[in-house]
Amino acid sequence: MGATQQGRSELGAFLRARRENLSRFDAGLPSVGRARTTGLRREEVSYLSGVSVTWYTWLEQGRDIHPSRQVLDALARALRLTVTEHAYLLSLAGYSPAAAAAPAPTAIAPAQLQRFMDALAGSPAYTITADWGLAGWNAAYAALYPGVATARAEDRNLLWLVFTDPYVRQLLPDWDATSRRFVAEFRADAGPRLGDPAYLDLVARLEAASPEFRSAWAAHDIEGFASRERMFRHPTAGLLTLEHHQFVPSDHPDLHVVIYTPVPSTDAAARLAALTATAGKSPATR
Repeated sequence: MGATQQGRSELGAFLRARRENLSRFDAGLPSVGRARTTGLRREEVSYLSGVSVTWYTWLEQGRDIHPSRQVLDALARALRLTVTEHAYLLSLAGYSPAAAAAPAPTAIAPAQLQRFMDALAGSPAYTITADWGLAGWNAAYAALYPGVATARAEDRNLLWLVFTDPYVRQLLPDWDATSRRFVAEFRADAGPRLGDPAYLDLVARLEAASPEFRSAWAAHDIEGFASRERMFRHPTAGLLTLEHHQFVPSDHPDLHVVIYTPVPSTDAAARLAALTATAGKSPATR
């Protein structure tokens, strides 16, 4: 579907604004005098992008023309657009966003994400990487599951701990169903990355360590995440009914933040508060 008249007008205005605000130095062009160190001429954008000056001028004028995706990609490179700006430019012309580059793997939750989890004092929260490695957690989660801080770094993976730590098996009254669901969600998350060495190694280790995992993995079940109520049987806090939520930070799409919130109709909030206070605020092992 092509751009609307309003979209063409906004596209032209957006290109013009980016052209006039771009530093000539950043564009790789020499200064043309003290009075003009920023802003490019249309001819210069044409030269940098390989798009004819006439065609580019028509785009800025919002004329009823239909630039190809390749033309817009070339202009995005010439104007040094950010990923977000590039996606916006494409959307104005009726195209889907550019494919996102694979993010660099993140092993430790960024500081701002850790502070966010710490602020959720009454709700256990943790962050997992693309292969479900635990990248960070808050004091409430450490109180719910103390083993997260003492596990070896190579074993600090949610799927590994679910299937190999007896404490987790006791913590989950419905361990049989929950563990199989985790396997189905993990497979859905991984998709084509299951052939990557990190995934192959994790699956091989789990198959060797857990017959229950081998059975669940062989079933090839696929299930997407859905917020839901979860039950936990803590050795000192007792039975906790929590809601299980998950979100992906827009600036770190390789991470998932998982939060357990107390169900309002239960005493889970008071039990969690007492548990966290008793456990103290032990810093997460990094």
